[in-house]
Parts: sequence; C-alpha cells; structure tokens
Amino acid sequence: MKAIFYASSTGNTEEVANKIGSKLDGFELIDIANDGVDKMNECDSIIIGVSTWGEGDLQDDWEDCLADVQEVDFTDKKVALFGLGDQDGYPDEFVDALGIMYEEVTTKGATIVGKTSNDGYEYDESKAEIDGEFVGLVIDEDNQSELTDDRLESWCNEIGESL
Repeated sequence: MKAIFYASSTGNTEEVANKIGSKLDGFELIDIANDGVDKMNECDSIIIGVSTWGEGDLQDDWEDCLADVQEVDFTDKKVALFGLGDQDGYPDEFVDALGIMYEEVTTKGATIVGKTSNDGYEYDESKAEIDGEFVGLVIDEDNQSELTDDRLESWCNEIGESL
C-alpha cells in the first residue's frame, strides 16, 4: 500500500497533498485528523505532509497523533516528507515540524527519499536542514507560492521512481 498522510489547519497542506497525489500513481490520501495514522503499518511507501505552527511546533493534528506515529515500525518502509512553513515570519524555526517528523521516522528505521536543496530560501535556522539540504520538499505558500508548482513537479519526478 502507498499513502500520503497529511493534516491541514488552513487548507494549504491539504492542497499540496492533493497535488502530489495527482502526480503520483497509486497513493491513497489520508487526512490524519479524520483517519489517524494506523494505516502507516500497512504501507511500504509513505509520504508525510506537515506544517510548522507557532515557534517551530507540529500542526495540532500531528501533535495529537505523534504517540501513534512513534509506535509504527518504519523498517523497510520508504518515506518521503514535505513541509510547509513561513521563512519570512518565522526565520528561526523555518519548517521545524518537517525536521521533527524526520527525526521520528528515521529513529524508527525509515528509509528517507526526496531530500531537496535549500537554495532559494531565506531563513536563519531550521531543524529540517542537514548538511545544506532539507530532509524533504519545502513549500512556503506565504512568500513563494509562485514556486510551488515547479518545486512539486521536480520533487514528484524524483521520488516517483523511488517510492
């Protein structure tokens, strides 16, 4: 089974999840606010969409499901991550939720695909950056929405063969 797990407070993460789902074949879309994360156990390929809130926090639905995510054995699972954040408004914790989710799934054995360059972003710090690249796709709908479709297209082409 292949699935995109996401949660969305404003609709932006849901919109990005839907766009990814339309570009990749065979992925079920799962809104964790309604369906939780139990189906992660059944998946071989997983895409996780998170947004950063407040001062580097997970979106509320992800915060509520985090204990369940921690119970999933990600060994032998391929995982791609995408995160939404605001680099102008929150330059010191830009897409930190993406970094938090990366830590959670990699400590449970996930094989991560789809890291991206941090070129073209202006921020001070991010838990989602390791050695000059992001641990997944980064989208800033607040400040760079004109770049979203190109970033999505490029990333989906990259991960489509890996998942």
